[in-house]
Amino acid sequence: MSFISTQLTLARVFSTYIGTMSRVLEVTPPIKSSPAKFYDFFKYHTGDLITVLPESFKRVQIVEGEDGQVGCVKLWNYDIGRISMVITLKTEAINDEERSITYKALGGDLIKHYKVFQFKITLGSGVANWTIEYEKASEIVPPPEIYGVIATAITAVVDLRLLTP
Repeated sequence: MSFISTQLTLARVFSTYIGTMSRVLEVTPPIKSSPAKFYDFFKYHTGDLITVLPESFKRVQIVEGEDGQVGCVKLWNYDIGRISMVITLKTEAINDEERSITYKALGGDLIKHYKVFQFKITLGSGVANWTIEYEKASEIVPPPEIYGVIATAITAVVDLRLLTP
């Protein structure tokens, strides 16, 4: 069993319909590190994913705004398997009390298949809850379940990094 499939087994994954084409995919992998440290990583250090997961994340560039602030826009180059992808993500909301951050896709490869694609990470005691909201551009577009797998893998690797002195 691969690392990612093992992590996916540990996570709860489910999809809910919001409307005709709108859906929610949720993944809740476990974490051992402090939720505050995890939140800090995603608020201020997401660019470090290129060093934490270099086989997947190739480049990140701030296009607008500042890390850790609502309105920050980043251009990401990443790979899913052998497929190179590009996405422009905007930090839509930050809630320090809830320890949650919401990102929205503004452009890139995903927008070709999904009219709406945004995700929220909320850190709780022992879990990282990822909620992916999406609206398919057409009925033939598959659900973005691979992003649940990616979120689970990111969680596991970041957790390990935060636990390593």
